[in-house]
Amino acid sequence: MAAELTAHQLIEQHRPTLDQALEAIRTRAYWSPHPEHPKAYGENGSLDAAAGKAAFDALLGSRLDLGQPGTDDWVGGETSPYGIELGVTYPHADVDTLLPAMRAGQRAWRDAGAEMRAVVCLEILKQISDRTHEFAHAVMHTSGQAFMMAFQAGGPHAQDRGLEAVAYAYVEQVRTPDDAEWTKPQGKRDPLALTKRFTPVPRGIALVIGCNTFPTWNGYPGLFASLATGNAVLVKPHPRAVLPLALTVQVAREVLAEAGFDPNLVALAAERAGEGIAKTLATRPEIRIIDYTGSTAFGDWLEANARQAQVYTEKAGVNTVLVESTDNYKGMLSNLAFSLSLYSGQMCTTPQNLLIPRDGIRTEEGPRSYDEVVADLAKSVGGLLGDDARANGLLGAIVNPDVKARLESAAGLGEVALASREIANPEFPDAVVRTPVIVKLDGAKPDDQAAFMNECFGPVSFAVAVDSAADAVALLRRTISSKGAMTVGAYTTSEEVEEAVQEACLEECAQLSLNLTGGVYVNQTAAFSDFHGSGGNPAANAALCDGAFVANRFRVVEVRREA
Repeated sequence: MAAELTAHQLIEQHRPTLDQALEAIRTRAYWSPHPEHPKAYGENGSLDAAAGKAAFDALLGSRLDLGQPGTDDWVGGETSPYGIELGVTYPHADVDTLLPAMRAGQRAWRDAGAEMRAVVCLEILKQISDRTHEFAHAVMHTSGQAFMMAFQAGGPHAQDRGLEAVAYAYVEQVRTPDDAEWTKPQGKRDPLALTKRFTPVPRGIALVIGCNTFPTWNGYPGLFASLATGNAVLVKPHPRAVLPLALTVQVAREVLAEAGFDPNLVALAAERAGEGIAKTLATRPEIRIIDYTGSTAFGDWLEANARQAQVYTEKAGVNTVLVESTDNYKGMLSNLAFSLSLYSGQMCTTPQNLLIPRDGIRTEEGPRSYDEVVADLAKSVGGLLGDDARANGLLGAIVNPDVKARLESAAGLGEVALASREIANPEFPDAVVRTPVIVKLDGAKPDDQAAFMNECFGPVSFAVAVDSAADAVALLRRTISSKGAMTVGAYTTSEEVEEAVQEACLEECAQLSLNLTGGVYVNQTAAFSDFHGSGGNPAANAALCDGAFVANRFRVVEVRREA
């Protein structure tokens, strides 16, 4: 890395990428500057597969000294869902020392302007991208994602979401000009004339509360949105997934210093076992922005109690797919099977409830009864995961004991259409790998409703029998409004049903995917084009990424002078 990064160098190198990102969010077309294929790395300073694995291995058992002020202890304790002890220790902060140090650098960062902040953020992302192989192993061994998913979702896709946030932040900040000449005619008298200067001013210190399953993908939007709008950022990782975000903080601090800014603009808040510092940090007066991904209970607590901060939450929902009819039955089953299986259902976008008319559905192959549809879906999932090597590459590992317990208890909620099975991972014998369970429930029975109307995070899906398509739409609407949904899917060849589903999603504010039968799945979203969440139902109060996600992270302060 260069000893110093000048403003000219950074703008010359990264302005073209920023401009491409601005064009991408305008057109919503496909674009990414971050390669998805592992073989694309190894040149121009980036680590190839062997170097990335070696860099990760060198971290094991080490102390990650970030050089931040106020360190009063060293903490750690992460165990990979694949069964290995990471043994990395991190600085534990005395926040009464760290927070004032973080605020000290904000004036120079504010005065640098929107463009400079953006290109510094892009340099951080570029240096993270160069280490994608290393980060992939860190994500894999903290989240339980299979390597290829950890590589893509934890690497280029996360970096895309960070860049997307920077682009939106830049747009909102330059919407108002830096300077303006204001003249008001006064008839025969001299006109009134003022010069006006407008400055985007950060709210203060932003707190990013990381999640266990997608530490970088869910962490980067808030981190880069706040940093690009002038705020210092304190990163509080999930205690089971510290390493990917600690490495991110390390890179950010190094780049900030190289660019002539205070590295304490980004810092890490790791915690001792059982310390639970998130509530303490979230209510500190210095914390003015909070980004959180995780359980509904703690998200609701943040929204109710962190009153001094602007709080952005992605919580939990009950994602629903309505199956009414299809003209590609095999494609529908294949698409659903993949969606239910990917990362063992441990995604906030994974479908949980499949609403199927009890009288069956229409297909191009003729009618299929409810029982046949469920049996065929179970067969499709079984076929997808029948080979253990393929299953390990798709399922990854169960991230924590709570998910395993929910999976095991789900079988007692109704008739099991597809039983979960245990899969051995030869490379990691201690990994807990399980295939999904599908349980048949009746949408008209109160006891069954109590089961499927609550989120069951993990590889658990409910095939819910409903009386009709109209009843399915009504249940979908009720689910979104009361429980929220990050994603909604529907399969129908009926224009009337399609219109009803679309109207329900528009009115209840949920993102909808219709008739997916190919290589795009309901639980996947593309940066620069797709919105992740809507911010308009109980599953999340923010969307990744739109103008609302960034615009309230700063205010515009005006200084007027007589001309």
